[in-house]
Amino acid sequence: MNRLELYKALEEKRNSKLIVYTTSDRKGLETQISPDILSPFANHLDSLGETKKISLLLYTRGGNTLTAWSLVNLIRNYCEDFEIIIPFHCHSAGTLISLGANRIMMTQQATLGPIDPSVNGPLNPQIPGNPNARVPVSVEFVDSYLNLAKKELNISDDATLGLILTHLADKIHPLTIGQVYRSKEQIKMLAKKLIKNQGLTPEREDKIVQFLSSDSGSHDYTIHRNEAIELGLNIEIPSAEEYPLIKGIYQEIEKDLKLRQPFDPKLVLGNNNSIQYTTNRAIIESVTGGRDVFISEGMLVKQTIKQNTPQGPIQKNIIQDNRLFEGWRHF
Repeated sequence: MNRLELYKALEEKRNSKLIVYTTSDRKGLETQISPDILSPFANHLDSLGETKKISLLLYTRGGNTLTAWSLVNLIRNYCEDFEIIIPFHCHSAGTLISLGANRIMMTQQATLGPIDPSVNGPLNPQIPGNPNARVPVSVEFVDSYLNLAKKELNISDDATLGLILTHLADKIHPLTIGQVYRSKEQIKMLAKKLIKNQGLTPEREDKIVQFLSSDSGSHDYTIHRNEAIELGLNIEIPSAEEYPLIKGIYQEIEKDLKLRQPFDPKLVLGNNNSIQYTTNRAIIESVTGGRDVFISEGMLVKQTIKQNTPQGPIQKNIIQDNRLFEGWRHF
């Protein structure tokens, strides 16, 4: 209820309708933007109806880029003016969503990030020692490998560059390398279409997209408010009355999702042999649309297994996480 009053107060200050979307970056329960958000978002937007202005308060570490594209277009079907409010982190696909807004309101703590994607698929390299897990292939890492050969080692002849590419294909499946290139071109195309809503010159648009997709150097690079202004993005600073409302909303959600408390199955299980748990992992909320929560429910079970070692058989305790439910629920 306290959060609801903060929503109403921020709506009044911004003269807009507010939707709040948060994905958890809680250690052990990291959650990404994914296509399943579009249906609950549509319900919230239907509850708002067509309106002049919508504000999206967004906290996320990223996720699916095509979902980011679809979400911006969905919201814009309901309003003339669309703005993003960033209380803290808004990275990767979150930054892509921000490019599609007319303006981006950033607090002093707020950060954007590069939009270069990583490719995950069944043809990705296996993680050594874990045949069921795959290594994400980052666009920036493939680019860096090739640029190392061209720029740092001054390799320019086609034959040697061909051998370098063949060596890369020995480590990463050729179809995955092709997907990396396709993803890079696709995200640039999406960013160039979305950023037109910022009202910038074409030269400025190209500079920003190039920096976010390639020139920032690392996917972990963070862009604070001052740098976002220097890049030329349409950045707005919260007023003295707006900032406590934005901070209050974030602090309430931080408690709700337990963002500062790592999810450690050992601590949850304690001295029990089994225990059932429920945890919130993402939130979509609005004054008129209510509350949608992405929830994981499961049973933690302590098991003892025997392993044969050169020193003889040993017993080892493991904790199995049996998921009973995972999905969105409306309240």
